[in-house]
Amino acid sequence: MPEHTLEFGKFGARGVRGSEAVFRRLDDLAGFIVSPVDSRRGLLARLHYLTRTDHARAAARAAGLTVTDRTLKAWLDGRRRPTAQNLRRIEDAYRTVRRHNVAQHLLRRLNSRGGTRVELHPLNQSQVPRPRQRVLEYRSLNIRRWDRIVEAWSTGDTEGLDDAWTDQIVDLGSQWGQYEYVTNVGFAA
Repeated sequence: MPEHTLEFGKFGARGVRGSEAVFRRLDDLAGFIVSPVDSRRGLLARLHYLTRTDHARAAARAAGLTVTDRTLKAWLDGRRRPTAQNLRRIEDAYRTVRRHNVAQHLLRRLNSRGGTRVELHPLNQSQVPRPRQRVLEYRSLNIRRWDRIVEAWSTGDTEGLDDAWTDQIVDLGSQWGQYEYVTNVGFAA
């Protein structure tokens, strides 16, 4: 059984941790607002999402957006502009609340019909000297239970997501260590 990679990139290989690629893909599936938060349109869309209901306001406060109702109203009316620090807080709160809101829906879709097929694109070895290159191929596996992965993603627990992802790729057999770092992980929901 292979161990975790300790010195990734030592010989020039490039890629990202598989769990990080899964995190990004789940973010893509969550459908965040595309307009940047520092544009008027992006700011208003995020503020409307975070203040539409009492439940959304409570979730935004729990996620770190702790400004007064008066300040929120001034931002929504365009009388004041949030500082750069508050823009980051708004973006972080929005992403946290959005992940929480779509987690159950994504989980149902990913677990339906016996799970979801995942494609693993191997790491980039173009900068690795020839004698040190490994033969890697595209691999796919079917993940039947996404519960731990989606739970860790929705709470922003990158360590928990990495553990849950490693538990899944062990199903690749003795080659799972070759796919701990990848260029991309692809799946749909």
